[in-house]
Amino acid sequence: MFEVLKNFIKDEEGISTVEIVVIIAILVGIALLFKNSIVSFVKKIITNFIDADVNPNDIQNQAPLAD
Repeated sequence: MFEVLKNFIKDEEGISTVEIVVIIAILVGIALLFKNSIVSFVKKIITNFIDADVNPNDIQNQAPLAD
């Protein structure tokens, strides 16, 4: 059992913790660069979703409504 754990720790295949941290740091950096654009996009989507006045009869290819 100890040998299996020892071999698992020494195994260099796959993705390591350092690589995951670097990828997360890059994604956070990109998100910070485009923060204003992302926030305005999400606000626009939420506003459109909340303010939408949808008539179910206007939707094409809809499933039949349950009685």
